[in-house]
Amino acid sequence: MSSPVRVRFAPSPTGMLHIGGARTALFNWLYARHTGGKFILRIEDTDQARNTQEAVDVIFRGMRWLGLDWDEGPDGKGGTAGDRGPYFQSQRAEIYRSYLEKLKATGKTYEDGGALKFKMPKTPGVVKDLVCGEVTFDRTMEPDLVIQRKDGSPVFHFVNVVDDLEMGITHVIRGEDHLTNTHKHIALYEALGAPPPQFAHIPLILNRGGSKMSKRDEGAALGFYEEAGYLPGAVRNYLCLLGWSPGENQEILPIADLIQRFDLPNINRSNARFDSDKLYWMNGEYWRSLSDEDFKGFAGQYLQRMRPGIAQMDPALAQGLLPLIREKVRTGREMAEWLDPYLGDAFEYSDEAKKKQLGAPEAGQWLSALFSSLGSLSGSWDEVSVEAACKKVAEEVGAKPAKIIHLARAAVSGRTVGPSLFGLLAALGKNRVVARLERTRKELTAGRLAVA
Repeated sequence: MSSPVRVRFAPSPTGMLHIGGARTALFNWLYARHTGGKFILRIEDTDQARNTQEAVDVIFRGMRWLGLDWDEGPDGKGGTAGDRGPYFQSQRAEIYRSYLEKLKATGKTYEDGGALKFKMPKTPGVVKDLVCGEVTFDRTMEPDLVIQRKDGSPVFHFVNVVDDLEMGITHVIRGEDHLTNTHKHIALYEALGAPPPQFAHIPLILNRGGSKMSKRDEGAALGFYEEAGYLPGAVRNYLCLLGWSPGENQEILPIADLIQRFDLPNINRSNARFDSDKLYWMNGEYWRSLSDEDFKGFAGQYLQRMRPGIAQMDPALAQGLLPLIREKVRTGREMAEWLDPYLGDAFEYSDEAKKKQLGAPEAGQWLSALFSSLGSLSGSWDEVSVEAACKKVAEEVGAKPAKIIHLARAAVSGRTVGPSLFGLLAALGKNRVVARLERTRKELTAGRLAVA
C-alpha cells in the first residue's frame, strides 16, 4: 500500500508572491486535496539578509486570498486559524546540524576554504520526472556542492532535502526551472540512505513576449489581482489552466470540480503563456455569476479598503448605483473608478467629456433645456420619466436623442462612459441631478471647461 500523499509549498520571503509561485502552491494544494493527502507550507527563510516579515505576511495573505489552507506545522496545527502552522527553516537549525553530522560520517564531505562541500558523484544523474519524463544529467564535470557556508549557515540544496525528508514529502511539485537542481538533491538523498520523493516539474509561465514571466512584468505579483479587485475564484480557476487541462473543453469550473479532476498526468509538458485578456474575461464570467448578496459583500469590503469615502456616501445612493455599475464593469478597480464621480459633489470633468460633449457650441443651450425639463419634472422620478424628459429636450432643440443623452452624462458625472443613463439619473435622484446640471452650466459659462 502506497504512503499517503504529502506535498509542500516552500517559498522564500524576499518580496512579492510571484504568480508562478502561487500557481505552484495551487497545484500542490489541488493534488493534496484530490488524493486526500496533506499540504504543507514551509517558509524557506535561511537567507536572513534578504528575508523580511513583510514578505512573510505577503505569502500568508496571498495563500488565504486564493483559499489555500495548509494542513500542519511544527505545532501540528493547520493554517485555517490565524497564523498557526507553517514551518520556518530559521527555526530548524538543530535538525540541519544533526543531518550535517550524519552526512559527514559517510565520508562524502570535506572542508574547502572554511565551507563544507559534498562530493558529487561522477555517474550520470537520472531524474525520473512525472511530467518531464526521464531526464539524464552528465555529472562528469559537475563541481562538488557547497552544503554549508563558511559562516556555518546551511545552503538551500541541503536544507531543502533535509526538510523534505523530515516532513515525509512524497511528491515534490515545483517549477521546471528547478529541474537542473534535482539530480543534486537525489545525490544527497542517496548519500543519506533515504529514497527520494517523486518529482513533478511543472511548465514555466511565460509573458506575452514568450520569455519567462519575471518580477518586472505587470501582473507578475499575485497581490496585483487583489488590488485590482479580481475575484479569488476566477484567478484560482485561471491559474489551474496554466499548464494543466481539465479536458472536455471546459474552462470555468468550481473548485470542487477542479479538485476532483486535478491529477499529475494531466499536466502539460509545454510552457504556458499568461494571457491577461483571458483572465479578465474569466473574471467577468465569475463577476456575472455572483449572487446579489455575494456581490454586495465583495463590493463592501473592496470599497471600504480602496475608497474609504464610501463610508460618507448616502447608503441609498450606493445601493442604487452599484448594481448599475456592476453591469458595465468586470473588476473591483473598475467598479471603484466608475463610482468615483458620485462619492462627492466636486467631481472632475475628463478631457474627453470637455472636448466631445461640453465643448460643443450647443452645449450651453442644451444644458439649460435639460435643467429646465428635469427640474420641472413632477410626480415620480424613475427611469421612464427621466427618459421621457430627455427625449422631449431632444425634440425641442432639434437634436438626436443620443446627443442629449451623452451631454447629460457628461454634465452629471464628468465622464463619457458610465452606467445606463436613465438608471443613473433615477438613482441619483432629482435634487442631485438638477444640482449637477446647474454646476456644470455655471462652469461652462465661466469658461472653466475648456480643454487645456
